[in-house]
Amino acid sequence: MRTMGGDQVEEAVADAVALLRTATDRDWEGTRAGRLEWSCRYTAEHIADDFVFYAGQLAGRAVDTCVPFEITLDDGTDNAGVLHVIETTGALLAATLRTTPREVRAFHPYPFRSANREGFAAMGVTEVLVHTHDIAEGLGLTYEPPAGLCEDVLTRIFPHVQPGPDHWRTLLWATGRGELPGRAPLTEWRWNNNLVIPTDRLTLQGVTPAAAADLAAGGDGGFAWVDGGPYQGTRDGAGILLKAYEAGVHRPEWGVFTLVRTEDGRAVGGMGFHGAPDEDGRVEIGYDLAEAARGHGYATEALRALSAWALEREEVTSVFATTEPGNTASQAVIARAGFTRVAGDDEEQFAYELRR
Repeated sequence: MRTMGGDQVEEAVADAVALLRTATDRDWEGTRAGRLEWSCRYTAEHIADDFVFYAGQLAGRAVDTCVPFEITLDDGTDNAGVLHVIETTGALLAATLRTTPREVRAFHPYPFRSANREGFAAMGVTEVLVHTHDIAEGLGLTYEPPAGLCEDVLTRIFPHVQPGPDHWRTLLWATGRGELPGRAPLTEWRWNNNLVIPTDRLTLQGVTPAAAADLAAGGDGGFAWVDGGPYQGTRDGAGILLKAYEAGVHRPEWGVFTLVRTEDGRAVGGMGFHGAPDEDGRVEIGYDLAEAARGHGYATEALRALSAWALEREEVTSVFATTEPGNTASQAVIARAGFTRVAGDDEEQFAYELRR
């Protein structure tokens, strides 16, 4: 699958700077940046500041808060100089992304208080795209970034936004900067990094639409799998996630998670919800493991953690699971996770429930 990292940051920066360099003789300080309250000059400096912030969070392995620093440009720096700073700080972020291991996560406040290198790359690219749009709008320039970059960020940090036929216009709408037919304008917006739930030996890593599309098509979803993985159930779950995303009803926290072994970063299986909780507060869960990872208690450990996370949500009253009557191994996993047998809707399936 196409990765999200330093190459995309550099592509976004080069494209934006090439356009803005045509207007360095204009008054950036006295010109408002599109719909923002900021000037074009302040908005350009903001892009560079975000690059340094993201690179600092990753390089410093920030865990609980933001690294307390920011950059200040020298007095007398002209518009061309600001663009040089954007290029330089973009290169710093790109280099940091390339040297950060995949499993590293660093603090970011929204929405789940962390992001991995793909998340920080997507946030960095988004900053370039939308704020170059703001500056260009203020200066009367025409800006059309590469469609692939827009799709990259939409499928990674805007999983709650239904895709449209035009990725750039969809991103502008998703960030409160444009209109789309049939969709109400947005006055508030947030991106959405994937949820990660740690256990003793695993991390349950939320699957993005980009990863789901690759898994459903037979790829690895960007994960390093143990032999024999991913299993078909994980691919099927990814396909369900992808359909929900394309229909605009995907809620990322109620999607699919890849089970990643902490000791070596290898993915061993998948686990996830069949959708958001219903009107009675019931949410259904399913899972599978690669054959090479079975017999070590990973499924039980993950099922306990994900069920506990779900039951901590106010909208959930019970977690539901089913298994085939002959699948005694799965029944044992469910029982060890604390579920009890209940009457189900399908006579050919055993049903289990875990309540608060």
